[in-house]
Amino acid sequence: MATTIEKIALVGNPNSGKSTVFNQLTGLNQHVGNYPGVTVDKKEGSFKLPNQQKIKVIDLPGTYSLYPRSKDEAVVKELLDDPKHPDFPDLIVVIADSSNLERNLLLFTQVYDLKIPVILALNMADISEKKGIEVKTEKLSELFGHIPVLLINGRQGKGIKTLKQTIADYKPPEAHFPFVETQALVEEVHANASETGAYSSTNSQENGQEAGLTQAQTQETQQRFEKIRQMLRFVIEKKDTTSGNSQFTQKIDKIVTHPVLGYVLFLGVLLVIFQAIYAFAELPMNLIDQGFGAMSQWTKNILPAGAFTNLLAEGIIPGIGGVVVFVPQIVLLFTFIVILEETGYMARIVFIMDRLMRPFGLSGKSVVPMISAVACAIPSVMATRTIDNWKDRIITIMVTPLMSCSARLPVYALLIALVIPDQKLWGVFGLKGLVLLGLYVLGLSMALLVAFIMRLIIKTDHRSFLVLELPSYKSPRWRNVLLTLWEKTRLFVWEAGKVILAISIVLWVLATNGPGNRMDQAVKTIVKPDTTGKKAAEVKKLTEDYEKKVNSAKLENSYIGLMGKTLEPVIRPLGYDWKIGIALITSFAAREVFVGSMATIYSVGEDFEKDRSMIQRLKAEKRADGSPIYSLATGLSLMVFYAFAMQCMSTLAIVRRETKSWKWPFLQLVYMTSLAYLSALLVYQLF
Repeated sequence: MATTIEKIALVGNPNSGKSTVFNQLTGLNQHVGNYPGVTVDKKEGSFKLPNQQKIKVIDLPGTYSLYPRSKDEAVVKELLDDPKHPDFPDLIVVIADSSNLERNLLLFTQVYDLKIPVILALNMADISEKKGIEVKTEKLSELFGHIPVLLINGRQGKGIKTLKQTIADYKPPEAHFPFVETQALVEEVHANASETGAYSSTNSQENGQEAGLTQAQTQETQQRFEKIRQMLRFVIEKKDTTSGNSQFTQKIDKIVTHPVLGYVLFLGVLLVIFQAIYAFAELPMNLIDQGFGAMSQWTKNILPAGAFTNLLAEGIIPGIGGVVVFVPQIVLLFTFIVILEETGYMARIVFIMDRLMRPFGLSGKSVVPMISAVACAIPSVMATRTIDNWKDRIITIMVTPLMSCSARLPVYALLIALVIPDQKLWGVFGLKGLVLLGLYVLGLSMALLVAFIMRLIIKTDHRSFLVLELPSYKSPRWRNVLLTLWEKTRLFVWEAGKVILAISIVLWVLATNGPGNRMDQAVKTIVKPDTTGKKAAEVKKLTEDYEKKVNSAKLENSYIGLMGKTLEPVIRPLGYDWKIGIALITSFAAREVFVGSMATIYSVGEDFEKDRSMIQRLKAEKRADGSPIYSLATGLSLMVFYAFAMQCMSTLAIVRRETKSWKWPFLQLVYMTSLAYLSALLVYQLF
């Protein structure tokens, strides 16, 4: 009889295409969380079998074996070892790279020996075919007691229907043959693993028991590989040892991974990305900005006048719109990152960046977290769990937030639009795109400098190495790109939106109320203009100026205005006024809140019928002497401040969880804020 399957787990090596298969199975029916008590990403989804039965699927972190060397890998082992675990599966689908079976079958044989119902899905069938590799699935199934073995191509969706039907029809094999015959050795390894803990961040040479465990693991792994090699003689038939795709990959890699040309090409790729971000995002950004302005005016027109209407029109709508307007740029950035990952170029970036980072004391394993920090620092800090050396991991955690993340992009975009002219260098390169590229390079450069200094302070003799598999080049699978893009963008908008909504409400309340009758007294000091005998145009101009002074006086004497005024002496040397000070305070919750805060601050009392965008309202701001507040010096100073400042409470919370101490997040906050202040001061004084 068929086994009742309600929950399955996908298990596989990194780069085996496991996540692609997950996307093919679940489509948009997926979400990301954390495993209970652990800050490890938990990707879940659901799909329906041909008989319409709903199946829950968990995409477990990629691992090379069940002998973990990181927290991510430990999660896999702990889950599969514990039948009482809430995510313990009824069935495991092991996704293996059919073009590299020897390495992939190591993990499969370990899973097979757990005696949990299992299906072996041999992915990347197209690549193995190009390499002239034919896998005899029936023979492989027979060697493992007739378990289901099938060929699939996750990128093209081939074999997914067959996989679903195989899950629906699954029946336990008639017999289970232990893959490793030395069962006593297997039991010794698992017993020692339970006693010493599946994962330890300490140096294995400092722990004799763990060293013994490693020796037992090595012995058992060698036995497995010996048997796998013998088995593959009967399972694999090679038609041709060289393929056109392999030769193509080797030729391209001579340039892409070249010690000099590789960096030139990478810089060129970045230049194209940032030029494209400004070239293609301008039109949708303008439409979104106009749409939110019209929404604010519509709210004022349709709803009765009052505090609630003003809250919506001047607080919530402009606050959220201030960030949503930059979604096109964020989408473009994520699109390029996903395409680089899909094509296989991201692995080459990691490879060449390893050479650059090692002299600065960063581990080769630090490259992946730092590169991924361009999207968000939070998962990047979590990704440092793959670094087994304590010193390398701490340094990586401390410098990763210096990489410019997507939350900084709205801030950069706003400030660049304010102070950088729309000109081209040599008639080709847009000045705005070059400045944006410069900010990302600045973040990387400072991260390397800080890492070098920390390497001299933190002492250890342990050395780590980067073990990296360079996948063959592939054309992007657009369905996978769109799914990944949707998930990343949705998470960004949702997470940023919740924070901005809350802060916009608080900001508006603080900006429209003040202590006692202070706001009313401030308004009384403003003299109303005499419009007697004036022309209509002059009356309109005088009235607008008077209203602007009234709104400014109210805001200046509100609760939030007084907070900004209190901070102003500290930030005045940087070229900032008290309104910028308000945005600095609120953006310590999250960097992108700066934009929402500015939108709210400059929307209080605003007449949206003037159809002025937020950029235009900011450009019109003047100091007491008539000079623009947002000058080139002020704009560049703000850019540098946000490039270095630790303004993300969520990241600090994750650092606390990862280091299990408040010491490191406190040091991180202090050194990054000090670095941001001093650097911004220097830039403002120079310009």
